[in-house]
Amino acid sequence: MKIVLVALSGSGKTTIMNFVRQRLPDVQIVNYGDVMLEIAKRKFGIQHRDEMRKKIPVDEYRKIQEEAAEYIASLPGDVIVDTHASIKIMGGYYPGLPDRVISRLKPDVILLLEYDPKDIIERRKRDPDRFRDVETEEEVDMHQQANRCYAFAAANAGESTVHILNFRGKPQSRPFEHAEMAAEYVANLILRARRQKS
Repeated sequence: MKIVLVALSGSGKTTIMNFVRQRLPDVQIVNYGDVMLEIAKRKFGIQHRDEMRKKIPVDEYRKIQEEAAEYIASLPGDVIVDTHASIKIMGGYYPGLPDRVISRLKPDVILLLEYDPKDIIERRKRDPDRFRDVETEEEVDMHQQANRCYAFAAANAGESTVHILNFRGKPQSRPFEHAEMAAEYVANLILRARRQKS
């Protein structure tokens, strides 16, 4: 099974993947941005992911997306792809999973995560290793709305199902509760698919 996990930066996708790995250590977890970064380093000397959208011309960015998709699609077994439905570029939104990319990935599921914008902003503040633009709650909310549109468009092109885990207005009762819930959901999708194949 191939699951594409999409959410804004600061949504805790890495934490979710770590919980999934604990439950299903044989699942391959691939960060789409990391694969793109390795290609961009080799071709353009880019140093970090946040630089890619600012320094690489759009036509070259597209080629990097496609090369990354082909690599990920070739991976065997159950694969979870950590990526974005849309990327903010020059004040607008660029598709993270355009038709030419999603048709190469061929995921079974696109899983979209949504959170209260203030929670995303707080998580971003605690991640000093990234060089993100500072956004208001309204801008984060607008980006999440754009993500929904892009996720459904990608699912249509890739003939995938869309699942939405919406944590808006659902405060955590303990640290990492949302991440654990999301990881459980992902693990159950994979286990259900495995049972159907056996």
